[in-house]
Amino acid sequence: MPLVTQQMSWQDISAVMQKHRDETYAAVEPAIPEPPKDLPLNVTGVPKQLLSEDVVSITESPTQTLIESLATGKLTSTAVTKAFLQRAGLAGKLVNCITELLPDRALARAQYLDAYLAEHKKPLGPLHGLPISVKEMVGMKGLDLNAGFVAWVGRLAPDDATILKLLWHAGCVFHARTTEPQSLMHLETSNNLYGVTLNPHNTRLTSGGSSGGEGALLGLRGSCLGIGTDIGGSIRNPAANNGLFGLRPTSMRLPMAGLSATMMGAEHIIPVIGPLSTSLAGVKTFMKAIIDQQPWLYEPSLVPLPWKDSTKATLLRTGPNGRRKLRIGVLADDGVVKPHPPILRGIATLVAALAQNNPADIEIVEFPPYKHAEAWRILSALYFADGAAEEKAAIAASGEPVRPLTEWILEATGARELSVAELWKATEARDGYKAAYGRHWNSVNTALPGPLDSDEEGVDVGAVQREEVLDGMVDVILTPTGPGCAPPLGCAKYWGYTSQWNLLDYPCLIFPTGLCAGAEEDGVEEGYTPRNERDRFNYELYKPETYTDAPISLQLVGRRWEEEKVIEALEFMLETAGMKSSV
Repeated sequence: MPLVTQQMSWQDISAVMQKHRDETYAAVEPAIPEPPKDLPLNVTGVPKQLLSEDVVSITESPTQTLIESLATGKLTSTAVTKAFLQRAGLAGKLVNCITELLPDRALARAQYLDAYLAEHKKPLGPLHGLPISVKEMVGMKGLDLNAGFVAWVGRLAPDDATILKLLWHAGCVFHARTTEPQSLMHLETSNNLYGVTLNPHNTRLTSGGSSGGEGALLGLRGSCLGIGTDIGGSIRNPAANNGLFGLRPTSMRLPMAGLSATMMGAEHIIPVIGPLSTSLAGVKTFMKAIIDQQPWLYEPSLVPLPWKDSTKATLLRTGPNGRRKLRIGVLADDGVVKPHPPILRGIATLVAALAQNNPADIEIVEFPPYKHAEAWRILSALYFADGAAEEKAAIAASGEPVRPLTEWILEATGARELSVAELWKATEARDGYKAAYGRHWNSVNTALPGPLDSDEEGVDVGAVQREEVLDGMVDVILTPTGPGCAPPLGCAKYWGYTSQWNLLDYPCLIFPTGLCAGAEEDGVEEGYTPRNERDRFNYELYKPETYTDAPISLQLVGRRWEEEKVIEALEFMLETAGMKSSV
């Protein structure tokens, strides 16, 4: 690792880290090509112009195809790793998404796995030979662990994070580390070490955050499976902005030990770790590979919940004929900030396809929002319960400037230090909202109160009625990931469509619709009267020409601990709608 000292200015430290990154680019063989100086706004087609056919073929293969080819020896891990190293380096040069490549480590691991397969005639594990990219804040033994703060450069991870150990045991290769924002609390990715990470579909737009390096890298196919974290949308927002699949699991399902961030011990809003992928199968394989290793044996705080394999038995309801049944609640507008026309078109297009192709087994119902503005009020009070003291200290320690979106989130949340009593009261409000939202979910599409409620006369709802309630309930919620497609740089200032589910701790799965902004029907809604200042900002932000080629992605939400059900529900929906499960 590069040498830095406390006497160095923040600018000098930044220059050292960028030089180190560039040196890792130079160590890749075959050499990473230099992009042309005049680039289009959409750079997703550039790799095909500059890389060999073999590299393009490997890196654009579906995740599951790569896993199968690696497991059988049709492709060597060495060849696949070299291909992804080269394409990841090119992605870094195009959109600034890489903190460092790991060519020596990655190729040594790949050669070991190739030898293992040759000797044992079987793969090491379910991810045998597959390159995986990692957000920088996830600790990797002996490597820098700065979490986007200049002052933290030089902190070396003493060991691999638990999740990396489990993925390693499953047979993967780690080939790239990716950018994150200062404070890790932006829905964009910019810091004073590396600068701004851009969206490959339209470089005027943000790649998202805080796992925006992962989003941009996968968007350019420099990886097919990566690791992100999420406390307010940080997996889902980059996945949506870059047209990928991404899963925010329920908290305490995947291991978090070995990560670097401020406020790591806070439990009032719990961050989670999870996958971004170019395919739905990649998300599913990632989750199963970790949970099948019983991670709760290594982190006792995790819930001992084995992976439920939907290939053996459906997790959805079934009708008398044995066919799967799915009831989707559509929450197209949270009542606080109205989504832009492309997002509403994406929802309408998907709903129409489902209704047309399978009206017998897929039911669509309206899911009204429930006090989403109140959810943000509760959540924002809990984000910086120390008054953002740790963030401010980490920034001040090097003298680096406060990034605009760091300043904005501290102002938007009214960050102030809470007393113990105030924290208890805020946590009580959080739990009260969770209970109220659960009752709201129970009531949608049912004429009866929830199973634990009483009727108007105070009589307990009987067992028969409870079955009727359960049978009528919504299975999953279809909703936007944000109030628009990827916004222009510096403008990601509404978190409600993602942070809502962090407060509730519901699992959420992001998926691309295959549509992009820019259709004729995506014009500005003339004469619209904004509901509030946040809605006004979002409405005035929308100019159709700004969002050219921006992917239209959506979010599927389930109840706690129902990751497998949400994945199966999306598989069913994509199959029914005739949509792709990989990009």
